[in-house]
Amino acid sequence: MLVDVDRLIDAYYDLHPDPSIASQAVAFGTSGHRGSSLKTSFNEDHILATTEAICRYRKGRGITGPLFIGKDSHASPGRRRAPRSRSWSRTACPSSSIAPTG
Repeated sequence: MLVDVDRLIDAYYDLHPDPSIASQAVAFGTSGHRGSSLKTSFNEDHILATTEAICRYRKGRGITGPLFIGKDSHASPGRRRAPRSRSWSRTACPSSSIAPTG
């Protein structure tokens, strides 16, 4: 099955999940996330919410120090759009140094 990478990446940034639709909630398994940007079940909004949850968890427990956030770049070689999550994540955890990896 061939994937239209541009369509996949555009969906990642342009589609927004509806919290009232269970199939659009992000789900994690033993190998990482289970979802697709084309089904609005894994998009940038999910990354932003997950990052915020991690930051709140760390802050609530007094955890400091660097936070390393990585990304899987299988479908994004030469991507032209800058993700909102990179600049947003720096302000989400102001007490931690965040080192994007990817």
